[in-house]
Amino acid sequence: MTHKDLPAPVQGLVLTHFLTVRDVAVSRRFYADVLGGDIVLEENPAIVKIANSWIIMNPGGGPTPDKPGISLEPPGDPATGAPTRVSSFLNVRVADIAAFYADASAKGAQFLTEPIDRKAEVRCYMRDPDGYLIEVGQATGMLEGVFADPPAGADR
Repeated sequence: MTHKDLPAPVQGLVLTHFLTVRDVAVSRRFYADVLGGDIVLEENPAIVKIANSWIIMNPGGGPTPDKPGISLEPPGDPATGAPTRVSSFLNVRVADIAAFYADASAKGAQFLTEPIDRKAEVRCYMRDPDGYLIEVGQATGMLEGVFADPPAGADR
């Protein structure tokens, strides 16, 4: 590991994404193997560099002096069949979604559906080992000025 591998800018800022995970080793392997990331730190926290971003992972825990009143925990287990509410998700953009889908599926990634053409893009969603939602999309129609239909009931 070198300092250039760490999310530590010399000036300005970088954007990372922190995930509270149940099993650091399992999650670290998922982001390295399925998304092709490089493991920068194994633990405390685990950091995986993926393309021009970093995923930072640690187990949950209670409040700390710098985040009083806030506890971190992974999402509920989608295997229970209970409805899942999501307030954010990772958005991964790929050059070839068919190739990505085939490769990630072969590596054990669990997708909600196969890629679906949404006019502006072809996309699908998968979950990581903790149940975090990850959108995978390839820009198609948007490159030609074609965009998805607005959600039902949205003002036009």
